[in-house]
Amino acid sequence: MQTLISTTGTTDTAAASTPSDTLARNRDWIRRAPAQDGVERIEAFFQHNGYALHRHDTYAIGRTLAGVQSFHYRRCVRNSLPGGTMVLHPDEMHDGQAGTDEGFRYRMIYVEPAVFQAALGGKPLPFIEGGLSDDPRLAAATEALLQGIDRAMDPLEQDDALFDLAHALDAASGARSIQPLRASADFRAAQIARDYLHAALDRPVTLDELATASGRDRWSLSRDFRTFFGTSPHRYLTMRRLDAARLSMLRGMALVDAAAVAGFADQSHMTRHFVAAYGVTPSRWLRMLAPQTR
Repeated sequence: MQTLISTTGTTDTAAASTPSDTLARNRDWIRRAPAQDGVERIEAFFQHNGYALHRHDTYAIGRTLAGVQSFHYRRCVRNSLPGGTMVLHPDEMHDGQAGTDEGFRYRMIYVEPAVFQAALGGKPLPFIEGGLSDDPRLAAATEALLQGIDRAMDPLEQDDALFDLAHALDAASGARSIQPLRASADFRAAQIARDYLHAALDRPVTLDELATASGRDRWSLSRDFRTFFGTSPHRYLTMRRLDAARLSMLRGMALVDAAAVAGFADQSHMTRHFVAAYGVTPSRWLRMLAPQTR
């Protein structure tokens, strides 16, 4: 049975809860499915302020299940209601808070741009204007990925769903992207640089190193990396280090040790990046996930 915990430390059981019951509890919680191959899935409830302004290097795609989910995005306030689809582009600043006193409940998937690139074959990353969409293709494509948060998906089921979602995004965007594809853009060089970063999580990396490894000049590579993976090489490396730190935390490692193992200078260095990426501190994140880390 899935156990939930509030930030006040009181536990409840999901099996005994209905969406309306949950909205009445005035407690914040997050349920997190096992991470799989560049995809993270969550369900959460927040009564007031959920997340401070932050940005991550993944797509955040999901739907509001109950209440009004308000967030700042691209210089405007958006209000997500049940029935629509949220699509937040990598590296775009956003926050999250309840639009009414009842709070809001939602499900979200976080997908690394590289996962969509594998399906789209080097196209520019699709962009959904405004972060909200009523496109039925997106609603249908997210359905499988937003179900069964309490279990891991079958690998083939997940791959099929991600392929459908990548192409639904591409179609719904009308080929719009934040960074249009330049004729000289080199997808292979960007892939080599990405692989190089994955092998160097525990040490400093320079842009010159990446340029040498990929056979591309440093500024062309920097532009290519942003085009295909939605963020800069440095931000990408920082986010992968945060992934490693979160995994260590979930295994019970102390924050100071998780920071060191992931390649951060110290715990405060990791915490600054954590808040900037997720909008909450590591300790608050762990409190909301506490039943799943024990």
